[in-house]
Amino acid sequence: MVRNTLTSVIDTPRLSALTRAGRLAAGALVVGALGFHLLAADAVAEEAKKQITIAFIPGIASDPFFKAMELGARNKAKELGVNLMWQGSASDYSPQTEMPFVDAALTNGVDALILVPTDPNAMQPAVARAQSMKIPVITVDTTVADQSYLTSFITGDNIDGGHQAAETLAKLIGDKGKVFIMSGSASATTDVAREKGFREAMKQHPNIEIVGIEYANSQPANATSAVNTILLKYPDLAGIFALDGTSGTGTVAALRNANKAGQVKLVGYDAYKTEVDALKEGIFTALVAQQPAKEADLALQYAYDVVTGKDVGSIQKTVVIPNVVITKDNLPETEKYMYVQ
Repeated sequence: MVRNTLTSVIDTPRLSALTRAGRLAAGALVVGALGFHLLAADAVAEEAKKQITIAFIPGIASDPFFKAMELGARNKAKELGVNLMWQGSASDYSPQTEMPFVDAALTNGVDALILVPTDPNAMQPAVARAQSMKIPVITVDTTVADQSYLTSFITGDNIDGGHQAAETLAKLIGDKGKVFIMSGSASATTDVAREKGFREAMKQHPNIEIVGIEYANSQPANATSAVNTILLKYPDLAGIFALDGTSGTGTVAALRNANKAGQVKLVGYDAYKTEVDALKEGIFTALVAQQPAKEADLALQYAYDVVTGKDVGSIQKTVVIPNVVITKDNLPETEKYMYVQ
């Protein structure tokens, strides 16, 4: 009993000390664990703050086609919660004016690049630079010569659009006569494809002669000048195919100047409000409309998917979106495809 009592007297302080030490150690563990979780929570919060940035470089920012595309892109960016960097030349459709915007976007360290190449070869270095930085690239409307690195290429059905324009124009002019092509660019892949489709289809109409082609380079005044010249050279011109919106706008002005609006049948591409208004007046006889907002919407979705790693299996390497032919007769059903800005 004495020994037990002594032991109890001697050991109690030591046990108390050990208990205090244990409590301190346990407290330290709790604090440490709490600190770890707080750090982890901070890291998650910080990661959440890092918004995905996607650069979208259009061919020419002021064009109504690209204005409609911008609207589609901004709506999709808002839906996805990403930061959209929309930048492009306001007045000139060329690699020289487009490349500085690409360089600036890549220098800023964007997560993905959506590009409308103004030339398939001259803009190839932009894709190569993005590849060296491991930044995914999606081309929209037009594309580059080497598409191997691209996440996707999204465009309208330009060959088919050319076919439809040819068949429509042939019917309008009674399957005979002279026609002229007013193009936008000699190298843009969209315009090349439309011209190809138009010429292919016209081979089935041997009594129709294609008397020439000129390029407006996204400047309506250039189209007006070219069409003025062709109307003087061929006073019996039966029809014109305007390959893009700015070419169409310039052609309308030339036909009005020559008092041949409605007399020379005009089939256009795109659906600017001014073009739809001219269709209602009878100056255009048909318009081949694209769906730029839809192209932009899909491009943003693909860019988001490839950056986040979500649904990458659903990304298609090439997407061709159907065109819609707008005429005065079907306008109640098709006017909704007019480019909204």
